[in-house]
Amino acid sequence: MTRNLLDIQLLRLIQTQSMWGYRIKKQVEAMFGVKLRHGTLYPMLNTLEQKGFLTSKKQQKGGRTRRVYTMTRKGKQFLEAYNSILQEQIEGLDIR
Repeated sequence: MTRNLLDIQLLRLIQTQSMWGYRIKKQVEAMFGVKLRHGTLYPMLNTLEQKGFLTSKKQQKGGRTRRVYTMTRKGKQFLEAYNSILQEQIEGLDIR
């Protein structure tokens, strides 16, 4: 999976519901059958947050502190633009 596609998939996952890192990791592994290392996941989440596509906040749950990621309006707009461009490219293919 290329880095850009992984970015998109992370955003799509988080768009459906807010999630913390370990849960995102397990979802990606289950859905795509790839091992996602913490050293890959967290820098990507940080980059998406720096770009303004995600926000995060710490939450306490069962004595543990988790950083929960939520999609921003800018992140939703980015995904909509990506989907629109992808749809235009697919429609432009001449498959017969």
